[in-house]
Amino acid sequence: MLEIVIASRNPGKVKEIERIMEGLPVRWLSFRDILGLPDPEETGSTFRENALIKAGAVMESAGKPALADDSGLEVDALGGAPGVRSARYAGGHGDDRENVRRLLRELEGMPPERRTARFVCRVALLFPDGRCLEAEGVCEGSISAAPRGEGGFGYDPVFVPRGYDRTFAELTPEEKDSLSHRGRALAALRDMLALELSSE
Repeated sequence: MLEIVIASRNPGKVKEIERIMEGLPVRWLSFRDILGLPDPEETGSTFRENALIKAGAVMESAGKPALADDSGLEVDALGGAPGVRSARYAGGHGDDRENVRRLLRELEGMPPERRTARFVCRVALLFPDGRCLEAEGVCEGSISAAPRGEGGFGYDPVFVPRGYDRTFAELTPEEKDSLSHRGRALAALRDMLALELSSE
């Protein structure tokens, strides 16, 4: 069975990827299975560059195919910020609560029609033989006035997908997977990988 390493230390993201990619003849590994994997600095200026940096570093270290995603929130009123800096928006990496707090502070007093935003996700799967599969997913929506819901992670409590009145954090995992940026990118990648595996 093919083993693929998920290049992420975020347990919520790892769980989401495993759930969406379920059913493939793949054994998914992560940082909890392989000790000493690198945590490369995300120096890219685009989501694609960062996904390739992470997947490449983990693939080389593990000697196995590696799947990485880079995703973030683009808020129109903030000129596309936080963008590739979404995880580090408030300073420290991955401080979800502080990131959300800063975002809401910067949008304070802004009317609902000006709070449009989108989640963008780029995924890359690199193989030691040089093959590379890539996909992108986008989910349009808006930013709520206050956090709502207990599910998800990151900016999920303040992101309301277009056509819904609930935040990502208020949706069931299945609902979120069907329309989220990561769900869409991974579904496309899943189809590509299934095709690759069937032709081997």
